Amino acid sequence: MRVLVVDDNETWRRFFSTALQKRPELQVIGEVSDGLEAVQQAQQLQPDLILLDIGLPTLNGIEAARRIREVSPASKILFVSENRSFDILEKALSTGADGYVVKSDTGSELLPGVNAALESKRFVSASLASHGLAEPDDQSGNPQPEKVVAPFPAQKKARHEVEFYADDPRFVDGFARFIEAALKAGNTVIVIATDSHHASLRQRLAADGLNVAAEIEQGRYIPLNVTDTLARFIVDDSPDPVLFRKLAADLITEAPRAAKGEHPRVAVCGEGVHTLLAAGNVEATIKLERMWHEVASCYELDILCGYFQSAFSREESISTLERVCAEHSAVHGLGY
Repeated sequence: MRVLVVDDNETWRRFFSTALQKRPELQVIGEVSDGLEAVQQAQQLQPDLILLDIGLPTLNGIEAARRIREVSPASKILFVSENRSFDILEKALSTGADGYVVKSDTGSELLPGVNAALESKRFVSASLASHGLAEPDDQSGNPQPEKVVAPFPAQKKARHEVEFYADDPRFVDGFARFIEAALKAGNTVIVIATDSHHASLRQRLAADGLNVAAEIEQGRYIPLNVTDTLARFIVDDSPDPVLFRKLAADLITEAPRAAKGEHPRVAVCGEGVHTLLAAGNVEATIKLERMWHEVASCYELDILCGYFQSAFSREESISTLERVCAEHSAVHGLGY
């Protein structure tokens, strides 16, 4: 089966191509970064399947899909986008596309989505399936292909997101937005970062009019040094589940007492996972991500994990990127 990959972000194109090429029956015949070019390549190559992003330059993915239908009607189209809007989902599927996979779910859902599309079955990510889209009959009166949904429920209570940053200023901007939103909602926020990043965050938050010292004194802003925090539960270069759960429980049960919201939550943002990955400890990184997700689900937390894009710049890092993205409910900062 010949596949054309369309995404304006090189990291995602490499990720998709690498994942697909693990299947001997799938052949990636091209990678395209532009919507108009996607139409031209579809017409020229007549691929069996097209993985299509929505946020593309020159021509967005939905309009590109409509034109591809005219020039390569036999091609299956599987949208792969982080956009979770119900309206966008409807518009995408109205083009006759065979499915819609949320990017942050591709670690688990990409290949099932591809399989379903190639079998003429409709696939919608589990995190969007609750919309219950009906499958309209076609003009001949025949029912459309059966809808297929990935076999696991979407996480509804825990918000465990990841953002990738190109440099320090973007890191500070991203964490500052998260912190400000949490405090504005009346929540308590725990920030796990290096001392230099803490200093930059305080400057940025103060410039935005936030009295950081007062928030810290009141217990609504809890800054923790990332090295010291990791040392409290890392044993033999790996996170110890018992020590981690105790630390998390102590922090999370104490933190809401300073919250002001009607239904206060605890928000956590940190670079502990990136610190482990930067040290070359991939397995410890994934293990810690899973521990945070477990805690997030138990306590209904809002979590933002921060990574620098440089940690995934090498070709062999694509599989690690796939594993990291698969552990989160949403992914930001990879050029969707």
